[in-house]
Amino acid sequence: MNKDQKAEQVSQIKELLENSTGVYLVDYHGVDVADINSLRREFLKDGLTYKVFKNTLFNRAIESVEGYDELKSSLTGMNGFIFTGENYIVPAKIIKKYSKEKKKFLFKGCFIESQYYGEDKLDVLASMPTKEEVMSSIVGSIAAPASGIVGAINAVMRDIVTLVDEISKKKAA
Repeated sequence: MNKDQKAEQVSQIKELLENSTGVYLVDYHGVDVADINSLRREFLKDGLTYKVFKNTLFNRAIESVEGYDELKSSLTGMNGFIFTGENYIVPAKIIKKYSKEKKKFLFKGCFIESQYYGEDKLDVLASMPTKEEVMSSIVGSIAAPASGIVGAINAVMRDIVTLVDEISKKKAA
């Protein structure tokens, strides 16, 4: 790789970092090509970008983009980088599932909206709700009082109908 190609890759990394809400660092040592391709498809399906860069180039990029210093100590070995958009919890779920099954693709750390999470935080991240789960919970919370009101109105109407029916039976008798 010549100097121009390296500079181009560093600028690509900087652009990915600047346009992402999060970046995950994983050790892909021992993962075969078929599994990597499967993981890439799964990441892509959720709007995530999985890339492999040389550690030295990634290090150069994070030196010029502020706030990623904690990742420097993890830049050893075979690293894959997952760049997230709005779904910044989904990679943790995918990584946890795969690493639990295969004992490979190990989580090394991540940054989510400038907050660093170390390798010991994968379980916490994977247990957090995704954006869709939070949205459905909010909609359910909003809908619950409305359905309660509808139920109460129906109960009052049912009571009125029962009362009118009882009055008409008494008058008929």
